[in-house]
Amino acid sequence: MKNAAVVLALAVGLAGTTPLAAESGADVFKAKCASCHGADGSGNTPVGKSLKLRDLSSAEVQAQSEADIKTIIEKGKGKMPAYGGKLTPEQIDAVAKYVKSLKK
Repeated sequence: MKNAAVVLALAVGLAGTTPLAAESGADVFKAKCASCHGADGSGNTPVGKSLKLRDLSSAEVQAQSEADIKTIIEKGKGKMPAYGGKLTPEQIDAVAKYVKSLKK
């Protein structure tokens, strides 16, 4: 009976943890992308300004397909590092959808 209580306690404790893949695109963006791209995707940060990052809500960025944005996130482009080894495919998909939601 004591073992059952321990197993139940562990199950309840683990149920409250959220795997990274379950995070929303906005959450992943805030944690991994906002330091350069800004919370609003404008690139209006010290790093973003120094790298001359494009506003992610601009027509130029928004004209890219979601698949193109996923590829850029996964493999990197120009000064942007690759995140394929740092984010799960689900997180990359969620961030790409989030970037597409930043339309003006």
